[in-house]
Amino acid sequence: MAAPYRVEEAYRELGTAVLGYALRRAASREDALDVVAETFATAWRRRDDLPDADDEVRPWLFGIARLCLANATRSTLRSGRLGERLAAAMAGEAVPDPAEVHAGRADRQRVRAALEELSAEDRELVTLVAWEGPTPAQAATALGVAPGTARVRLHRARTRLRAVLSSTEEADRAL
Repeated sequence: MAAPYRVEEAYRELGTAVLGYALRRAASREDALDVVAETFATAWRRRDDLPDADDEVRPWLFGIARLCLANATRSTLRSGRLGERLAAAMAGEAVPDPAEVHAGRADRQRVRAALEELSAEDRELVTLVAWEGPTPAQAATALGVAPGTARVRLHRARTRLRAVLSSTEEADRAL
């Protein structure tokens, strides 16, 4: 029988056994399901290595599952260590005020909406200069336009952006 069909057959016949193996060893049900998926994805990639004897397929799959479990455990440990390092790095910092976080989101949404009012070319120029920090001449090079053209477009785009932002700010105050 061809290798792809043997892997499918192994999945149908042994998928539950591999799941049980993973459930008894994994930290959570979700982790076990991920291990089973990774086990059979690996088996598919390595289908040419699938043992010919039917009684050798189950231990072969358990061996793959064991390695997938080890990878998942290492990943979880790395993630935990990273979380600890981040928590330690932020230990002295105050937890941000949710009202300030919300206000920042509202401001970002207002700016993004105002940017949408600009043409795609002007929006790219404004965001390139504002977010990435090149000079207008450097931005001109990146965009393939003359430096003078970029400076004029940037000035006009910023003027339009200010006008849109001030009109939305006035509308917000009117509410």
